Amino acid sequence: MSTKSTLAGLPTWIKWVGILVVAMIVFKAVVWLVTAVVGLLFNLLLFAAVVAVVVFLARKFLSSSSGNSSGGW
Repeated sequence: MSTKSTLAGLPTWIKWVGILVVAMIVFKAVVWLVTAVVGLLFNLLLFAAVVAVVVFLARKFLSSSSGNSSGGW
């Protein structure tokens, strides 16, 4: 069944409205998917950065406290 035979019995304005509605739904779904993926990647990068900073600070303070017995900074 071809597209021409499917849309042959419909009025022209319904064809245009239907095509626009389907295009808008598909576009909205694509935008939602891209937004979700970008948001997830941003959250993962933010989590990795926070973990890296915590590990860096822990190593810095642990190495300075083990090397210096005076207890000061």
